Amino acid sequence: MSTPYDVVVIGSGAAGMIAAITAARRGKQVLLLEKLAKPGAKLKATGGGRCNLTNTLPNETFMERFGRNGRFMKPALDAFNHRKLTNFFHELGVETHAPDGYRIFPKTHNAQTILQALEKELSRLEATLLCSQKVVHINKEKELFFIQTQSDDFEAYHVIIATGGLGYPSLGAQGDGYRLAKQFGHKTTPLFPAMMPLRTKETWVAECRADTVAKVTIRIDLPKAKKLRAVGDLIFTKNGIRGPVVLDFAREITPLLEKYGEVPLLLNLTKGLHEDAILKHIKQQSAKNPQDTIIKQLSALLPETVATQLCKISDISPDTPFAKIEGIKRNALLKILAWTPLTVTGHDGFDHAMITRGGISLKEINPQTMESKKEKGLFFCGEVMDLDGPCGGYNLQWSFAGGYLAGHLGNTPN
Repeated sequence: MSTPYDVVVIGSGAAGMIAAITAARRGKQVLLLEKLAKPGAKLKATGGGRCNLTNTLPNETFMERFGRNGRFMKPALDAFNHRKLTNFFHELGVETHAPDGYRIFPKTHNAQTILQALEKELSRLEATLLCSQKVVHINKEKELFFIQTQSDDFEAYHVIIATGGLGYPSLGAQGDGYRLAKQFGHKTTPLFPAMMPLRTKETWVAECRADTVAKVTIRIDLPKAKKLRAVGDLIFTKNGIRGPVVLDFAREITPLLEKYGEVPLLLNLTKGLHEDAILKHIKQQSAKNPQDTIIKQLSALLPETVATQLCKISDISPDTPFAKIEGIKRNALLKILAWTPLTVTGHDGFDHAMITRGGISLKEINPQTMESKKEKGLFFCGEVMDLDGPCGGYNLQWSFAGGYLAGHLGNTPN
């Protein structure tokens, strides 16, 4: 067996590649192992291939978006925030921009640009990248790790596990990191698919596929989950809902779906207006044009396809003027316009989940270094850990920051 590496990094996603680069820049002998035939498969698919690297939010706000575990990432963000990340890529020849002032992309809007820059830097630093190397076992004797793949054996003084979660198994996610961590006594929190479309019991959604509804508020209609809500754009599908607000909120819904079998939702599709405000709007429209149909009167609030379906649910002909609608049906319409009920009954599982909710317990990892509290010299970074955020560059920034910190192998970043 050859001379031990200073560090073996397992997984060549965003976290693993930057961890390997960071360690190599510090003069360490680095081996990066990838189970697939090529590195960075999931990174290349990020953001539909456009690669939303990060966003412009300050660290405090950024952490809040991850929920109660968000503050775990403070040392990583302090060491490698969005400015340092964009500077890092600038040094590698990749220009970035934020066309909406919020989300940061490479100017090419092509994830391949990011992947090529990382691979080129790994090569420049003479870090070794080996593909088609699935790690099957790790053990440690004294201060040396022994890493066994399906075809080779390696030795290292440090190991960084950056294998990702369970989302998109076609891109290599099979939960390898959880299995390897368990060999050192680590626990994994319950795992759920997140950032994915959802299926609904209601079939009328199929009639609304032509339109995106902006600024939708979604809340869960269960006693212990009423405080959970999200706001954003929503798209109806042939069998459910998707869009940014759904992708973000799916992480809250999938655990409840497993527990209850179905999850009732209430959606405000009218840009946050309550019943009284909706009624006021309709009356103003009716006063201007008394003969206009209810669909015409609702046109400023909702796409026609959606308004038509909500009228039908309320047993109202869409061609009826509001003034001619009987009181009980009018009240039913106002109620459903303010909060439209939908029932989530399923999803497509990890096959279409961009992110995994859950992972290796953060209680067992030192946030200052990303080092295991159970095994000295063992580090974690990226999605394999129990920390996930919404759409908008959050998860990639966390992967890069955590990988950067882990790549220092327990030392304090400069």
